[in-house]
Amino acid sequence: MDGVLVHEGYAIPGAPEFVKALRDAGKPFLILTNNSIFTPRDLRARLAASGIDVPETAIWTSALATARFLDDQNPGGSAYAIGEAGLTTALYEAGYTLTDNDPEYVVLGETRTYSFEAITKAIRLVQGGAKFIATNPDVTGPSQEGPLPATGAVAAMITAATGRQPYYVGKPNPMMFRSALNRIDAHSETTAMVGDRMDTDVVAGIEAGLHTFLVMTGSTTSADVEKYPFRPSQVVDSVADLITLV
Repeated sequence: MDGVLVHEGYAIPGAPEFVKALRDAGKPFLILTNNSIFTPRDLRARLAASGIDVPETAIWTSALATARFLDDQNPGGSAYAIGEAGLTTALYEAGYTLTDNDPEYVVLGETRTYSFEAITKAIRLVQGGAKFIATNPDVTGPSQEGPLPATGAVAAMITAATGRQPYYVGKPNPMMFRSALNRIDAHSETTAMVGDRMDTDVVAGIEAGLHTFLVMTGSTTSADVEKYPFRPSQVVDSVADLITLV
């Protein structure tokens, strides 16, 4: 989503037309984001404000992928969750009980209000045997004032205190893409991924067996591409260049 369709709340030129072309052609698609703060309804409203019209069902977040993973692993389980509505709603709708009383999992997502008390509780629960899951490994997130500590940074604190590494469900774990494929009943051989980052989007797309498009409207530059031992299938300036392929 960010860096491909929108940037700081504004649609990237060509993004509304690209999404409209997908919808008009009847091609199934999902808009993916590692952000676990917002629900699909929240993100749909944000995209609509920028001029991009998508249904809630076309949005797939790391929180939804995490809830799907937990439901597959241990249906009807229990978790102590640190996160916003995007995460807690996804876990609730997956049938999980949210509790701090001997939960089976500690699930860490992104929030703008991390508290020392909540992190302390998570550390003690992980030390007590709860399995440690995190929605995504991003160590910082953007804000108008500059970078903010994100899920990966807080996970590092819990790991330092417990010696336990979390299992990250979101990108660059290809599991997030595989769960997205299942969501729209798509096959990797006939699916493409469009992303703006080599270290999360492209590598996960390659490992999931997808055709990968790298756009240059986000955080990656042409010089950055050469630093990696893997390459996207194609590099384009923006999604505007993909409209004719739809």
